[in-house]
Amino acid sequence: MLKVLLKKQLAEVFKSYFYDAKKNRMRSKGAVIAWFVFFAVILVVILGGMFTALSLSLCEGLTQAGVGWLYFLLMGGIAIILGAFGSVFNTYSGLYLAKDNDQLLSLPIPVRTVITARLVNVYLLGTLYSAMAMLPTLIVYWVTAGATAARVICGLLLFLIVSFVVLILSCLLGWVVAKISVRLKNKSFITVLAALVFIAAYYFFYFKANRMIRDMLQNAAVYGVRIKGAAYVLCLFGRIGEGDWLCAVLFTVVTAALFLLIWIGITRSFLKLATAGGSTGKIRYTEKAVREKTPFRALLGKELTRFASSPNYMLNCGLGVLIIPICGVLLLIKGGEALSALNAVFAAMPDAAAVLLCTALCMIASMNNMAAPSVSLEGKSLWIPQSLPVEPGTVLRAKGAMQLILSGVPMVFASVCGAIVLDASPAARLLCVLLPLAFSFFYAGCCTALGVRMPLLSWTNELAPIKQSGAVVIVLFGDWILCIAMAGLYLLGGHQIGTVPYMLIWTVLFAALGTLLLRWLDTRGARIFQAL
Repeated sequence: MLKVLLKKQLAEVFKSYFYDAKKNRMRSKGAVIAWFVFFAVILVVILGGMFTALSLSLCEGLTQAGVGWLYFLLMGGIAIILGAFGSVFNTYSGLYLAKDNDQLLSLPIPVRTVITARLVNVYLLGTLYSAMAMLPTLIVYWVTAGATAARVICGLLLFLIVSFVVLILSCLLGWVVAKISVRLKNKSFITVLAALVFIAAYYFFYFKANRMIRDMLQNAAVYGVRIKGAAYVLCLFGRIGEGDWLCAVLFTVVTAALFLLIWIGITRSFLKLATAGGSTGKIRYTEKAVREKTPFRALLGKELTRFASSPNYMLNCGLGVLIIPICGVLLLIKGGEALSALNAVFAAMPDAAAVLLCTALCMIASMNNMAAPSVSLEGKSLWIPQSLPVEPGTVLRAKGAMQLILSGVPMVFASVCGAIVLDASPAARLLCVLLPLAFSFFYAGCCTALGVRMPLLSWTNELAPIKQSGAVVIVLFGDWILCIAMAGLYLLGGHQIGTVPYMLIWTVLFAALGTLLLRWLDTRGARIFQAL
């Protein structure tokens, strides 16, 4: 039974490799092989190559400085972080709050068997992530410092210890996430916030990595003395990789004891957490008048609710809601210097920074394309908006208005911030506000129109229309091409007619095209939507 459950767990993890959610059918054998080859290339070639390069940059310098243990401490710490955060959400959804908990617990299967199968699944995935850092670490060290029997055996023990530390952390973090999750009513914003924090931390450390590595190599002995004095146990952890048998045995015993405690804790709390139904607060009915809404407002509210209820939808199609105002703040802080530098570079083109600023804002606006998959996200429930006693054009207007509101309001703030710090004529500053807004109007209509023309309705996973539909791909790359053309035409000769006339032409063009698209949605687009 354990083998069957483990096979089921792994099949769920790699479901997308065997099943095409976009086309709602199984993939061919060739496609399955291609997906696994792609997965292997990502892990082995890209991630493995990246950590191999990092190991090569650290190993020789640290070993020559006599602090080889610091090399293993750094790379082991990276492997633990990578493995723990790579598998924590799998632990949360695959161990504690899996969708098939009720079904499995109703079958004559011992609870310990279910827990074991899921723990093995978590362990394998965490080990897979951590191996991308640990295997290059060990191989590079053996090649650089020599591969003695003690170093090889203790190195493999270090890899085993790291894999179980990853499992322990994954279980603890997954338990915390699961406990918080069952008490939350709206989990979407928490998921989005966690993803954004992870992305921000990743890029922060990525851009700081080179300076940190350089500083570490230049002051290896100093850092080694400090770590020994403040946390000697970390030094002992790193010495395992150098072939210290005593440290290897000590950490193996401690790790085994910690895992035993985790196992006992999971077996005692699994049923309570797995069967938790979430918080259900008592609601006292209070009679109040309900304000009547127009059909458009009701449909707009429905679209906004749909957007706010899906973390995948928000992260993939609405990241600009957060990025655009952040860019406005950055413009207020650093924008004056950057725009002045642009004006100095293009001194022969007065107010060139105004056009380039508008181009940047329009490109950032492409991060909000939530109207493109909105029709496809109706899926099998498309008949509901089609059967409502409202005009089909009103339904489409609501989808476009959702994107226009979520893009236009932040864009007003960002463009006003840019106009404040821009050293240009009053007319150019005004157009720096109007041009991005006109583009947002046009882009919302374009996304809605393409969503109607290229719907993807036969999906089983909402990521298919959000990330893989033709409408999303076209509007995303089409926006980049259009923005590049707007800046390129200006630099190639458009500046000769003057910056203000040039910006005015694009503003009028975007406003006119947006109006035509709105008209198309009310007429032909509405008929296409009704016939889907």
